[in-house]
Amino acid sequence: MTGLLRRSETPPRRRRSPAVADGVAVFAAAVLVTLAAVIGAILVERGVPVLAGAPPLLARWLPHVGPGSVFAVLIAAAVVLRGPEIAARLRWRPLLAAGYLTSVAWTVSLALIDGWTRGVVDQLTTPTEYIAAVPRVTDIPRMIDTFAGGILSLQPDSWTTHVAGHPPGALLTFVTLDRLGLSGGAPAGVLCILVGASAAVAVAVTLRALGAEDTARAALPFGVLFPGAIWVGASADGLFAGVLAWGVALLAVGAVRSGLAGYVAALCGGVLLGFSLYLSYGMVLAGLLPLVVLLVTRRLSPFVLATLGAAAVVVTFTALGFWWFEGVELVQIRYYQPGEYGLRRPYGYWVWANLAALALAVGPATVAGLRRLAAAPRGSPGPLALLVAAAAIAILVADLSGLSKAEVERIWLLFAVWLVAACALLPRSSVRLWLASQAVLALVINHVLLTTW
Repeated sequence: MTGLLRRSETPPRRRRSPAVADGVAVFAAAVLVTLAAVIGAILVERGVPVLAGAPPLLARWLPHVGPGSVFAVLIAAAVVLRGPEIAARLRWRPLLAAGYLTSVAWTVSLALIDGWTRGVVDQLTTPTEYIAAVPRVTDIPRMIDTFAGGILSLQPDSWTTHVAGHPPGALLTFVTLDRLGLSGGAPAGVLCILVGASAAVAVAVTLRALGAEDTARAALPFGVLFPGAIWVGASADGLFAGVLAWGVALLAVGAVRSGLAGYVAALCGGVLLGFSLYLSYGMVLAGLLPLVVLLVTRRLSPFVLATLGAAAVVVTFTALGFWWFEGVELVQIRYYQPGEYGLRRPYGYWVWANLAALALAVGPATVAGLRRLAAAPRGSPGPLALLVAAAAIAILVADLSGLSKAEVERIWLLFAVWLVAACALLPRSSVRLWLASQAVLALVINHVLLTTW
């Protein structure tokens, strides 16, 4: 009887191997991207204002090579072959320096695929961008005081599209650069690259400060070989991502260090976080990232100092005449004014096609890493899980709000750099393969498409 019962039992289901599950997740992401491209093309053909030349990306089809092509391939090969080994063995500070320099080199080489002028100099000098508005600013305090009055379109003193869509800190950054004698698109582009490329290092610093050095080391090569570097090197959003990442990193360092050095780091982190609010309104969604630091470290005094630093920035801008909440309200009005992209782009398409654009920015390795993070055994979440979850929630809110429709490959860079950290969960046996997939994706996009940003 016992034997009969055993033979009648349903055999246990075989668990799908993690590698197979990773492949399924990447395949699903590829299907999403394909659908976004095909349906986007159909909508364009039917005259629907998708307003993206190669949906889901703001680009146009133009296979090409450039001065950066060979360098990009060589840098990618070096990171794939030696990156994981160096990240595991090199002392921490030299590793950060090497990671930063390589990240800068990768970002510059990708930008130079389009040439120095097209890839770097011209990106911030178009009529809708920041540099075009710099000559209009003759008095910085007055600019801040009257900034809100130029947000709405259809009036003589309206700001250009990108200036109006952001708080005055973004324009102030480039005006300050101009006042220092570094005028024009070249210094502005270089600044965006130098700050934006540092985000990978800032994420690693944050993870190590929160007690996850092994995770930080494993994630760093993926942060360096970030496919989103295509847009870091060509838009102010890369700069925004770098400022935010260092604000969180300095807060984390301040929260684990004792004495004056810790207090100074926390205060400086707060100042950067406060200033980031005046670079992009979307920064408010990143507020969960510093809360993760508080949750993990459970130290209130550094968080209080950071709050004071952020408050000082807010008080300064408010005293000069710009009320952040008024800016948010006016930007939402402009977003749906006649002639603006927000009114014309279909929400029903972009609410899911945005995720396809994000998948192209973070790459297949990040998709697999996120799958592994989601499948990890339940328990007390570690720093990696909390930071990635904070970024994912911010993306979800931004997507569903309808205020992010297209161009998220650059707009969501400030969140995407944190998602890439999930690649630390990929097995060592296949880490080089995953790094190669990241590099190949970036190289294909940048050589087949001429990206707008």
